[in-house]
Amino acid sequence: MGAKLGGGGGKNKFDLGQNSDINVTPFVDVMLVLLIIFMVAIPAATVSIKLDLPPAIPPPPGTKVKEPILVNIQQGGELYIGEQATSLDRLTGDLSVVLTQEDPATPPTEQRVYIRADRTVRYGDFMAVMNNLQENGFYQVALINEEL
Repeated sequence: MGAKLGGGGGKNKFDLGQNSDINVTPFVDVMLVLLIIFMVAIPAATVSIKLDLPPAIPPPPGTKVKEPILVNIQQGGELYIGEQATSLDRLTGDLSVVLTQEDPATPPTEQRVYIRADRTVRYGDFMAVMNNLQENGFYQVALINEEL
């Protein structure tokens, strides 16, 4: 809060003249309040999501990496497990057979299943496959959006 108190040779002794200095105190007060609000709000805005990420360590050289089991959803709702055609009703049974052949030591529902859908597949068809897998215990599902 600045004011000129000395007489500047004006006409009237009560004429203080024009004060052209900017009062920055309210500006600083507002900026500090905003800083405190953001410092409190930002940590609350970050939501932690638990992710099951694979380790970033590559396999040793010479180790054969097994090919993933792909569930392909084609246009029109046609389903394939790898190259084998199947239907939505037989999907989990056929998938269990294929996964058991690949890795007999691990239960099929504990193995990762990859889903790749054609660009023109309807969302309802895609979600029907996802729901069918989850209803039958296949919770480790990964989505593929490009060619492997």
